[in-house]
Amino acid sequence: MDQNLDYARVERRAAIRNRTVKIVTYAALSIWGLFVLFPFYWMVLTSIKSYASYNAEYIPKFFPTSPTMQNYLDAFSAVPLADYFVNTLIFTVATTGLMLLVIVPAAFAFSRLQFRGKNLLFSGFLALMMIPNELVIITNFVTITDLNLRNTFLGLILPSVTSVFYIYLLKENFEGIPDSLYFAAKVDGTSDLKYLCKVMLPICRPTIVTVTILKVIECWNSYVWPRLITDDQAYFLVSNGIQEIRENGFGRENIPAMMAAVVVISVPLIVLFLCFRKKIMEGVARGGSKG
Repeated sequence: MDQNLDYARVERRAAIRNRTVKIVTYAALSIWGLFVLFPFYWMVLTSIKSYASYNAEYIPKFFPTSPTMQNYLDAFSAVPLADYFVNTLIFTVATTGLMLLVIVPAAFAFSRLQFRGKNLLFSGFLALMMIPNELVIITNFVTITDLNLRNTFLGLILPSVTSVFYIYLLKENFEGIPDSLYFAAKVDGTSDLKYLCKVMLPICRPTIVTVTILKVIECWNSYVWPRLITDDQAYFLVSNGIQEIRENGFGRENIPAMMAAVVVISVPLIVLFLCFRKKIMEGVARGGSKG
């Protein structure tokens, strides 16, 4: 009887301890989440304040008294932001599509095919990750300029159509697929391309989705390279548009309209992440566990 009471007491203490740990953990995560989300909330809040009410606030208010959408109209009229959106969409879709066409066969070759010097070549690829981005940008700028591709979509896209990190990530996932599937497919007369498309890509779909979304975010947020290689407004991206708003004095004077432009640019990426967050987490988990 005493043993049963002691066992019940131990279980009760363990349950209380686990409940306490969960409460503290969720409370800490909630507080951290508020800190992370507060800048975005403040950006949205500022974007719906009128220019007069924003300048009249000596003490910032955390809730709008008279919200307005005029700032969004001002942001689109200050610069051709809609055209920049179209340019960014073209740049993002083309770059991401071409990158997938490059990295998927490369990862397949390094993970499944046997050829002389494969390990040495892959080590050289990994060594490229050690080169500072500044040096790569300088080399790319000279190359694109010599090819007379400045102020063209091709000049924007070409330097970003491959990624050593994404090749490495896909290679690790492809290697997690049993070799027996590949050998069985070869016995049945399946070509390497068909095996890649019918077997490997469906199995590694979460990682493919993750790589695609990460590349889309990277392209959408690109600033240094588009700023360096384009000075024609017809090829500006949304990042150039934000900088143009700031430099022409409009953004410095009308902070609410500047915040409205930033909100408009940020919303597509937020929606994209919310729609595919489970795939992103699953893809990262597969990459960490090698399938």
